[in-house]
Amino acid sequence: MTAAVDLDTHLAGLAEATDRLVRWAGETDPGAAVPTCPDWTVGDLLVHQGAVHRWATAMLRGGDPRTLDIPDLEPEGRAAPDVTAWLRTGADELLATLDDAPDDLEAFTFLREAPPARLFWARRQHHETAVHALDVLAAREGRAPTAADAWWTPAVAADAVDELLVGFWPRRGRGPRAEGDPYEALVSAADTGDRWLVGVGTDATTTGRLTPADGAPDGAASLAGPAVDLHLALWNRGGVVEDPDGLLPRWVDRGRVV
Repeated sequence: MTAAVDLDTHLAGLAEATDRLVRWAGETDPGAAVPTCPDWTVGDLLVHQGAVHRWATAMLRGGDPRTLDIPDLEPEGRAAPDVTAWLRTGADELLATLDDAPDDLEAFTFLREAPPARLFWARRQHHETAVHALDVLAAREGRAPTAADAWWTPAVAADAVDELLVGFWPRRGRGPRAEGDPYEALVSAADTGDRWLVGVGTDATTTGRLTPADGAPDGAASLAGPAVDLHLALWNRGGVVEDPDGLLPRWVDRGRVV
């Protein structure tokens, strides 16, 4: 089972990811294409991420997702004279809100098996901001990222994989689908020992965490690699993994998180 990454690690990770995103954005043409986010420019990405940070802050403060959604906040970013500065302001406000929030905060969360709200939002925004910072680096370099570009630890990468497989994919309408017979797939992070069993059906995806004592079912497909590579691969950001059953091409569309 994946070892939980603690709140302080997520808060520090969110701060570092923001610093990198802002720095790399300042070195990149806002009109540059983002290789890892088709149809987006760097400017589009900054507007999106800045809106996400503001939406997360609003939810932490008791906001209702039925009356406020991320697209509602994007026009402010598009109108900002300096979108990078606008993003930084929103990120700083999010971090301050997370710092001030109590551990038993009651607020909206939206993933399966979500941790308490304060930890949930620190985790969610850490992973999202880190990946989008890597997207900006990819735009600056004009190439897909590699694991060498990622600065986070294998433990953080495994936590991001867990968030995707356990949190996002089993939600209604999310996750891969089987085009024929349902199947199972074993996803393994070679360096951390974390493993997940993903059940892909025609109308739903289920995910269970495996303990070291759990064996894989006979006939299960497999996807394996170092945690950081696995993280990038599952989030459609590159990564070198062993995929003998061709899972990634089948998972890319419905498994994508932007």
